[in-house]
Amino acid sequence: MVTLGLFDQFLSPVFLGIPLIALALSLPWILYPQPTSRWVNNRLLALQGCFINRFTQQIFQPINPKGHKWAALFTALMLFLVTLNTLGLLPYTFTPTTQLSLNMAFAVPLWLATVLIGMRYQPTHALGHLLPEGTPAPLIPLLIIIETASLFIRPLALGVRLTANLTA
Repeated sequence: MVTLGLFDQFLSPVFLGIPLIALALSLPWILYPQPTSRWVNNRLLALQGCFINRFTQQIFQPINPKGHKWAALFTALMLFLVTLNTLGLLPYTFTPTTQLSLNMAFAVPLWLATVLIGMRYQPTHALGHLLPEGTPAPLIPLLIIIETASLFIRPLALGVRLTANLTA
């Protein structure tokens, strides 16, 4: 009998020496149909195209046209995550989104892109979030340090919360 530690439940499972996260991450790409150059596609391709178009319309309708350049990235990410989570509903399967490493791998680059783009295009507005309105002058340096630290901790905190909720 093997004694398990408290945090062993969060380890990535291995089957026959192969990490199951590698198999689970490659499976959705195998399931997607390959596009063809024919005029008439099959029903699966038509359904996939309809879903992608509808998703893109719903998400980007309230966003200004400059934000539409993110449509391909967010649609691909959404399709990938929906497929991973749907495959996780099957019995005896592994859901990679319950691993903190995968959630952080998605969260940190997207968070960093959001912060950097905000700093580049609206620096006054982005830096304005570091200091609450009506702050007394002696507290300004301390609050800027605290708000900067909370800005950098945010993706880690949200990633841990997401992983805990998916694991539960």
